[in-house]
Amino acid sequence: MPSALPDGEPMPEDGALPRHALTGAAGRPLGFYLHVPYCATRCGYCDFNTYTASELRGSGGAPASRDTYADTVVEEIRLARKVLGDDPRPVRTVFVGGGTPTLLPAADLGRMLAALRDEFGLAPGAEITTEANPDSVDPRYLAELRAAGYNRVSFGMQSARQHVLKILDRTHTPGRPEACVAEARAAGFEHVNLDLIYGTPGETDDDWRASLDAATGAGPDHISAYALIVEEGTRLARRIRRGEIPMTDDDVHADRYLIAEDRLTAAGFTWYEVSNWATSPAARCRHNELYWTGADWWGAGPGAHSHVGGVRWWNVKHPGGYAQALAEGRSPGAGREVLPDEDRRVERILLELRLAAGCPLSLLAPAGARAAARALADGLLEPVPYAAGRAVLTLRGRLLADAVVRDLVD
Repeated sequence: MPSALPDGEPMPEDGALPRHALTGAAGRPLGFYLHVPYCATRCGYCDFNTYTASELRGSGGAPASRDTYADTVVEEIRLARKVLGDDPRPVRTVFVGGGTPTLLPAADLGRMLAALRDEFGLAPGAEITTEANPDSVDPRYLAELRAAGYNRVSFGMQSARQHVLKILDRTHTPGRPEACVAEARAAGFEHVNLDLIYGTPGETDDDWRASLDAATGAGPDHISAYALIVEEGTRLARRIRRGEIPMTDDDVHADRYLIAEDRLTAAGFTWYEVSNWATSPAARCRHNELYWTGADWWGAGPGAHSHVGGVRWWNVKHPGGYAQALAEGRSPGAGREVLPDEDRRVERILLELRLAAGCPLSLLAPAGARAAARALADGLLEPVPYAAGRAVLTLRGRLLADAVVRDLVD
């Protein structure tokens, strides 16, 4: 089941933020994440806050109708307008994630976007993304999304090999994601992403190469490639624990990452974050860049997280409880935390070091600065940016990114 929410202080019923949260807001981008928690089936590796129809029926929570879900999200968007008051910022990025957002009618996704346009306005050239499962869309659906204002779509491909998809409990067939890219381009989508996963039990190096070649050959301008993480409580974790399938080790993950870097670079993609490659700066996911650079975003939907001016909060997880709170005129927030300056400094290092632009060395405490000098000597940081005052990971540094970050935040 989905992971637990963090601890924190209670959220005010009206969702009000501390006054300081909007200090200097005009200089920070504002984005919205809209969470759609519904899935047709649960993938064996997934621990996201998502629900199948049977899980909702058996959850014991308040009724939660998919038919009225868009209206509920619109209510939270209106709440956001009240909370942010006269904040003049238009929305620069919108990302609809899940779950499977495209289980909702395209008109519902369009209505949620229209609410943002009405309440906040969309910045010129705003990036508007939705995730989609390859078997949840067709050309007509994609055309309706494009007409509603969406200009970027992200398909969950994961693998081009049937036996790998089976282990992951993915329901689409090989070749369908590539067809989706063509259909999205025909519908007028400017930017298309394919998500890939490497390190699935039973996957070989050749399987991974085939997935990369299929993905790049389909013509997206962005590819995300993530190492499989086996989360406790998932069906995949139980299968591995029972010995039904083997666990993939870290060395295999490293080898697969090097294969990805080689194949993607040869196909014209450039890394800009440890797990993300794009064909041009314009093709980068600007919404994710908000997260990585500590900008402001409002997360609407069950379990969604938000961050504005150093205040982070999160919504109740269950769709029924979420809908009930909004119906009663209350914030659906379950808790929040005001981040101390030190926590914000550490988070900047954690996130910005993963970017191709790196993080300023000036963020590092003395112990972290000494660790950065050692990382440079060990070939984990690029020398030219280091001399200019930035810590930028080398390819070897990317393989050891978590360890480098741990050293630099000391």
